[in-house]
Amino acid sequence: MFNDATTPLSLLRTRRSGKPRDLIAPGPDAGQLREILEIALRTPDHGKLAPWRFVVVPDEKREAFAALLESAYRREKPDAGRLELESIRQFALQAPALVVALSAPVEGSKIPAWEQQLSAGAAIMNLLHASHALGFAAGWLTGWPAYNEDVRQAFAVGAERLAGFIFIGTPGRPQEERPRPAYEQIVSIWDK
Repeated sequence: MFNDATTPLSLLRTRRSGKPRDLIAPGPDAGQLREILEIALRTPDHGKLAPWRFVVVPDEKREAFAALLESAYRREKPDAGRLELESIRQFALQAPALVVALSAPVEGSKIPAWEQQLSAGAAIMNLLHASHALGFAAGWLTGWPAYNEDVRQAFAVGAERLAGFIFIGTPGRPQEERPRPAYEQIVSIWDK
């Protein structure tokens, strides 16, 4: 939890993605999840278009989500084996909370679609930071389900695209730091 001993910069420095398969209960309660999503909405948004949307998959609908994924996978890969289908089911049921993020660029806007897509990514990043600030871990996954048309149609309106699945919970094991790029590899000074 955010407290006086934790500064905003230390939260930013310590946020890391949680592996959804390692996230256990407790997850955020309804009030905490609302707070996380309200913070996600405080995102740079040129034109004030809100070119993103979030869909919460409640606990009582996780089995239906698993069935949707399995059906879509079987339609795409009719010869899928038991292990593949178990993996699809595990994807659907991992972590206590699931939020589906959609990129929803406003067509016909003077704001380029690329800027709107970047805003969707920024909204998801705010969601990840807010989850961390409340003491949870979150993982943003795409994978096969994010690119399947049947899955997209189950969540999207019109031309919206699945930006990913955000799983939120409590780390079930210590989170490992992953290698980060060296500052000098990523940052340069423009000298033209």
